[in-house]
Amino acid sequence: MTTRILTGITTTGTPHLGNYAGAIRPAIVASRDPQADSFYFLADYHALIKCDDPLRIQRSRLEIAATWLALGLDTDKATFYRQSDIPEIPELTWLLTCVTAKGLLNRAHAYKASVDKNVEAGEDPDAGVSMGLYSYPILMAADILMFNAHKVPVGRDQIQHVEMARDIGQRFNHLFGNGKELFTLPEVVIEEEVATLPGLDGRKMSKSYDNTIPLFGSSKQLKDAIARIVTDSRAPGEPKDPDNSHLFTLYQAFAKPAQLAEFRAALLEGLAWGEAKQRLYALLEAELGEARERYHTLITRPGDLEDILLAGAAKARRIATPFLGELREAVGLRSFREQVQVAGEGKKKAARSARIVSFREEDGSFRFRLLDAAGEQLLLSSAFADGKSAGAVSKRLQGGEALDLRAEGNAFALWLDGAAVAQSPAFADAASRDAAIERVREALAPQE
Repeated sequence: MTTRILTGITTTGTPHLGNYAGAIRPAIVASRDPQADSFYFLADYHALIKCDDPLRIQRSRLEIAATWLALGLDTDKATFYRQSDIPEIPELTWLLTCVTAKGLLNRAHAYKASVDKNVEAGEDPDAGVSMGLYSYPILMAADILMFNAHKVPVGRDQIQHVEMARDIGQRFNHLFGNGKELFTLPEVVIEEEVATLPGLDGRKMSKSYDNTIPLFGSSKQLKDAIARIVTDSRAPGEPKDPDNSHLFTLYQAFAKPAQLAEFRAALLEGLAWGEAKQRLYALLEAELGEARERYHTLITRPGDLEDILLAGAAKARRIATPFLGELREAVGLRSFREQVQVAGEGKKKAARSARIVSFREEDGSFRFRLLDAAGEQLLLSSAFADGKSAGAVSKRLQGGEALDLRAEGNAFALWLDGAAVAQSPAFADAASRDAAIERVREALAPQE
């Protein structure tokens, strides 16, 4: 069975070594698994919570896109997009907001940390707390649940948010699923050895602490940053304690087992901190040198990056758009036209295991859906200029005409007269897709 994996990085700064080790590297490795269906995105809506500098956000989006591609993300295999290019995500955020308990958000670590800081300073507990910060976990839940991700690689500090996404998805399923699991409940994936990298001063590597090691700075910038890593005062020749060394933790994140064992032994034998830092520099330069060159080439071609991201968004929306339609229907946000037609199909509903429902879009175009007996969408038609054209196609389908159903990845399309007239949602795997194709054939088979 294919496993869907999703992760992203907030676009508020230049990617650093901690971003690479904690999120980007494990995500790219996972995307190469033939059993993985990978979704990776630039979380630029999240960035607005922390940053009110438009130029910084714009630059960061460019740098992060170039970073992921330079480090080897294959967009033919993975879906790579900007969060802000998927309008279904903010709409889903509202649907989830309506089922999320305030008490759950009160327990979010980021919010509690802000409250504790304010109380300690003698200020109002919610001073400076925006609704963006407070409801951040719901937006993150929408990112994950929109695509029914099975696994979400995150740093240890984000585990709670994935757990909250599970809670919110489970609540929505209970209220509106009608016996069906609308949302897949995600699981956290962490690299146990390097869940969170230390920065130059030993605290968590973070832009807010100004203690990061640049990912694609020059070779000299990398060496200078490593030289500033805080170490203890033990002299050359004096045994060092690897297990309490920030420098060793950084080395551990990138070394092979044999390299790590050799480095540990050298520290225990009294390796000087200066030499230890030189070894870390050599290790990182070997890891990042070629990727750095690719990055600087990509950063000078923003138009190419834009095309790649828009193609990724279109790919993602082929899943998000029909799925949001299903969720809207589940909560009762249904077209009046659809309800009228369904009400008038009494005998047809009883005779078939599925039904065709016509409706009009906000832009004035007409579509129809093929729904199974449980209300699950099997097909969504292309847009038609008028209701007569849409009705003519749906009438042909119900008239027993031979069906031309063509597989397209884990989805399929219905063709008539040499053109695709309807598209299925994406299914978890080929077996689920093929089962849905058979359900369509049975539903539209000529009646006895």
